[in-house]
Amino acid sequence: MKRIALLGMPNTGKSTLFNRMTGGAARVGNWPGITVELLTGKILLGANMVEIIDLPGIYDLHGFSEDEQVVRHFLHDNVPDLALIVLNATQIERQLSLLLQLKQLNLNMVVLLNMADEAKKFGITIDSAKMSESLGIPIFQMSAKYGTGYPEALHAATRALRYPTPRMAEQLRAQLEQDDHIESEMARVLQHSVQVPARMPDNLTTRLDQLMLHPWLGLPIFFGIMYLLFQGIFLFGQPLQAGVNTAFGWLREAAVAPLFSGLPPTLQGLLLDGVYNGVATVAAFVPIIVLFFLFMAIVEDTGYLSRAAFLMDALMAKMGLDGRSFVMLLMGFGCNVPALMGTRVMRSRSLRMLSMLVIPFSLCSARLQVFVFVSAALFSPQAAPLALFSLYLFSFAAAIVTALLFKGQFPNNEPFVLELPPYRFPTGRQMVMRGWHEVTHFLRRATQFIVAGVVLVWLLTHLPASATPAGSDTFAGIIGGWLHPLFAPIGITPELTIALIFGFVAKEIVIGSLAVIYGLSGEALSGALAQQLDWVQAYSFMLFTLIYTPCLSAIATLRSESRNMGFTLFAIGWSLVLAWAVSFTFYQGARWLGY
Repeated sequence: MKRIALLGMPNTGKSTLFNRMTGGAARVGNWPGITVELLTGKILLGANMVEIIDLPGIYDLHGFSEDEQVVRHFLHDNVPDLALIVLNATQIERQLSLLLQLKQLNLNMVVLLNMADEAKKFGITIDSAKMSESLGIPIFQMSAKYGTGYPEALHAATRALRYPTPRMAEQLRAQLEQDDHIESEMARVLQHSVQVPARMPDNLTTRLDQLMLHPWLGLPIFFGIMYLLFQGIFLFGQPLQAGVNTAFGWLREAAVAPLFSGLPPTLQGLLLDGVYNGVATVAAFVPIIVLFFLFMAIVEDTGYLSRAAFLMDALMAKMGLDGRSFVMLLMGFGCNVPALMGTRVMRSRSLRMLSMLVIPFSLCSARLQVFVFVSAALFSPQAAPLALFSLYLFSFAAAIVTALLFKGQFPNNEPFVLELPPYRFPTGRQMVMRGWHEVTHFLRRATQFIVAGVVLVWLLTHLPASATPAGSDTFAGIIGGWLHPLFAPIGITPELTIALIFGFVAKEIVIGSLAVIYGLSGEALSGALAQQLDWVQAYSFMLFTLIYTPCLSAIATLRSESRNMGFTLFAIGWSLVLAWAVSFTFYQGARWLGY
């Protein structure tokens, strides 16, 4: 099978092009010579089935950050049949150096000048024919976002695949020390093929940044935008969640229960009250998770997160971090795993380690399911979004406290350099693909951790056979009793304790576990929680869930990225201690005040 590698600097639209080419049908794979996983997808080009590999964005092929080493080692050990070099046409004068470095390797390549639509708005004109003639490489202008020029680029890639794959491992070694002529080569090509106006025209980006990057208003605007995002999730998500709950309830009574009616009672209970109730309760949150990622896609793809990093850099620097660390924290709102992997862009190991210590405090989408469910059950419709927003603030507070406490152990002197891209609005296709990706990710987890988790919870709450289901004499009840002296001071009941234990594997299991423990789902489960807990207990439980250990996948990523088991164990232990201390302070303080 032939192989195409996507290469380019960060923020050139490589991922957008990858999604357009593969239709989002991507998988993660390991490659010889490197220790990280890369995103790949398969498509049919002409008569060939071709594998597309999305390599990390890099600024310099000869640099020594982890991303640059990943790309260099990949090219060394896995020479692609074709390299698609994606450049940002609005920043062509800064991006050409990487192209010239890659050209020296004698790769079979096609160059794509992406964001050509934005370059035109900025008054930048690029004569791609002259540039192609000057460099001796096929060059095409396109917009991966809107698809303009995409068919021509795909046709050029198909033609280029007919040429034999170059052998360039030896050349790569030789070229690592030969960069002296690149600057003069850049000047020559730019002089003959690119015209940049002396001053960029006034545009919407400039006007918006006057407000969004205001030294006093910038941060309040940012937190206001995030608050409105959570209000929107509740406003649009709760009716959808209620509808899905109703549909699952009807399906159980109309089809699933009659289907299992001939089975032994124990097996019926396992399948209906265990697997079905647990998975159905978690699945009801799919609309909310889709909405969350649709809204976050808008915030991310507009270029606003780079502004947030710029605004927060001065504050983060006081904690031994920088604006990139803040961006990784925001990425962790979706999932802690890619946020931890994203720290590879940091050259300083100390900065990486401190960033990886604070990222697991980000309120990920799996925790979001738990908090939306508990907030809706225990708080009024007006108070629930405020409770959720306050948990995001606690998420930041936990990260800030951790960084302040441990910045002395991880000193960092790496300068912070950030590009502010122009504001963009994602297309409907991009948002739909993002939502679909999260749904498929959830379904994959449902078939792995969640089903196994709820089955194990059901067994623990129904065994031994002589015990009362979910009673204190079951295995779950015994475990909850052992741990009760530890969790009673923070208001967490034995039932919630069992759910937290399984949440260590995957936070999605927490709600499924409660459904199994109580033998209820949907609104019935919400009602049972509202009868057993008051709002102080519920909020203490959410605080503990927010701060205590991340899921097993995040811990495994933390171990692989840090390459230090001692650091990983320390991160787990510190999060448990901090979670208990924060919940204890809140719970006992609220009781002391008479709540």
